[in-house]
Amino acid sequence: MNENRTHYRGRTVFLCMALCLAMAALMGRLSFLMIYRAEYYSEKAQDLHERERTIKAARGRILDVNGTVIADNRTVCTISVIHNQIRDPDQVVQVLSEKLKMSQEEIRKKVEKYSSREIIRTNVDKSTGDEIRNCRLDGVKVDEDYKRYYPFGSLASKVLGFTGGDNQGIIGLEVKYEKYLKGENGKILTLADAAGIELENAGEDRIEPVPGMDLRTSLDVNIQKYAEQAAYQVMEKKGAKRVSIIIMDPRNGEIKAMVNAPEFDLNDPFTLPEGTLAEGEEKQDLLNQMWRNYCINDTYEPGSTFKIITAAAGLEAGAVHLDDRFSCPGYRIVEDRKIRCHKISGHGAEDFLHGMMNSCNPVLIDVGQRLGVDRYYEYFIQFGLKEKTGIDLPGEAGTIMHKKEDMGPVELATVSFGQSFQITPIQLIATAASIVNGGERVTPHFAIEAAGRDGTVVKKFEYPQGKRILSEETSATMRYILEQVVAEGSGKKAALEGYRIGGKTATSEKLPRSRKKYISSFLGFAPADDPQVMALITIDEPEGIYYGGTIAAPVIADIFRNILPYMGIRAAEEETASSFRIYG
Repeated sequence: MNENRTHYRGRTVFLCMALCLAMAALMGRLSFLMIYRAEYYSEKAQDLHERERTIKAARGRILDVNGTVIADNRTVCTISVIHNQIRDPDQVVQVLSEKLKMSQEEIRKKVEKYSSREIIRTNVDKSTGDEIRNCRLDGVKVDEDYKRYYPFGSLASKVLGFTGGDNQGIIGLEVKYEKYLKGENGKILTLADAAGIELENAGEDRIEPVPGMDLRTSLDVNIQKYAEQAAYQVMEKKGAKRVSIIIMDPRNGEIKAMVNAPEFDLNDPFTLPEGTLAEGEEKQDLLNQMWRNYCINDTYEPGSTFKIITAAAGLEAGAVHLDDRFSCPGYRIVEDRKIRCHKISGHGAEDFLHGMMNSCNPVLIDVGQRLGVDRYYEYFIQFGLKEKTGIDLPGEAGTIMHKKEDMGPVELATVSFGQSFQITPIQLIATAASIVNGGERVTPHFAIEAAGRDGTVVKKFEYPQGKRILSEETSATMRYILEQVVAEGSGKKAALEGYRIGGKTATSEKLPRSRKKYISSFLGFAPADDPQVMALITIDEPEGIYYGGTIAAPVIADIFRNILPYMGIRAAEEETASSFRIYG
């Protein structure tokens, strides 16, 4: 009996000691949490009671050089529901279904989903959002948001780019200058009880959004309109696959217009052209093609416009002079190859100036052979053709050129008149601009400055410029040669009464040659003695007559006829060519 009592007492003491130790450990843990972790768990508790909604920042606008808004914002609404705050689910489902034109089943799934916040629809017209707000439905939130809006629809679509559902840039200037345009979102903070119901008297805290900066560009809406109109006219007339036009200030690289016809509707960028049916990956591939900026993303064989580069290299190196004599029988034999001139019967005897005016392949082949592979390649690099231009748009392609060690006499011959390699239109016009502007390399670009809504300039954009690629004397000679091309040579259809125009035609055959498909192009500038504007047009796969001098040169003449007076470039009085100092 005594033994049982002793055993019982022992167990009781043990249990008491164990309980005391457990209580001491619990109190110790509680003290630790209350003293050392109080702030952490206080924040956690606060988070459970806080409800946060984003206030979208207004995206910065994009402006043309005259201050015309070409990318703006429209106020829209985001409609969402908070499960624990809904008192009459059936009413919420019915009203939202009616106002948003959505099925009741779709809305009910979101209304009955137990979550802190469920978005019903974004980008709702403000008028519809106001109607829903006025219904004063418990648990339904209407927050104002912004949707990108492009006042001119498809104008310069592949330059401007567009934004996605999250209002972030996807292509073009919208994505390139995202960090300046996007701004900083704000917040609405409210308090809720343990059941998730907002406390009526708790008020709300707001962190106001910071709008994005405006981006002012060199793009000119009026010049872009002229260029797009001209592109669509020739595209329709010639049944062309596409037409691209670049208009640039050759003095500093500022781009006034960039056309990629057909353009697409910036306010509806995910819809394919009418009659195009595709889904999934096929649709995405077609969209990517629709958004593609052929002026910078694609390369092509430039053909005779590239003779500008060969001529400039030959003159700069002293390998050729204006009065050097040549003979064109209609072809040149280079090793085992017979390379033809575009004039099968040949041009006969001619000097270098007339060889350029006639766009004679054998003459330019001879200049290339005089230079030789090593020197020609040196000028190719010196002129910047092995590097990208650095244009402020994403996805610029590089020149596709033979490796120096792979260039033999035949490759040198074909490159000399613009075949057997590929270049982007933006690289061609940037290099040509640098050749005629006095010899200084320019960086083609759009962005000029980023500024706040009050006009305060936050960032002025600067571009590499001023690297000399050839002498002023050679540049002056090239201006003279290219003026004669338009005045009396293959570019006569680019002539414009009262103005001195310089330029070069081209007709290049696409690969594979058996398809007999061509790209017709013309590069022109004005005034010829003091270039202030330069334009390049490429017409892809025109039907019927396809010669650049016949169908491309007149388009640039028409554009110049419209934009030169607009730009304040006055018609010159008649001057003779002898008024120039010619370097040869």
